[in-house]
Amino acid sequence: MSAKYEVFLGTDRQYYFRLKAPNGEKILASEGYTTKANCLNGIQSVKVNSPYDANYKRLTAVNGQYYFTLHAGNGQVIGKSEMYVSSQGRDGGITAVKTYGPTAATVDLT
Repeated sequence: MSAKYEVFLGTDRQYYFRLKAPNGEKILASEGYTTKANCLNGIQSVKVNSPYDANYKRLTAVNGQYYFTLHAGNGQVIGKSEMYVSSQGRDGGITAVKTYGPTAATVDLT
């Protein structure tokens, strides 16, 4: 199995994407988009911005768990990670997005 972006329609009738690693783990999730075209543009933005460490913000949630956000050149958040119990896990997630983000195929589940 290889890494992939999955495009899907949420219960709120908005379009979302998630980036999954080859093992099926979700490593990045998007905000909601009103159109599929905008959602696909979001994926393109991840492909362009994911290789660069400066586009990631390493964060800690109020419950002490770790996560990261990926930002576009204009500073807008284009994706958010799952929660991790350690900062090493979070950093591994960033490495996975850097590795798979630029080249993963897109699968339309709508």
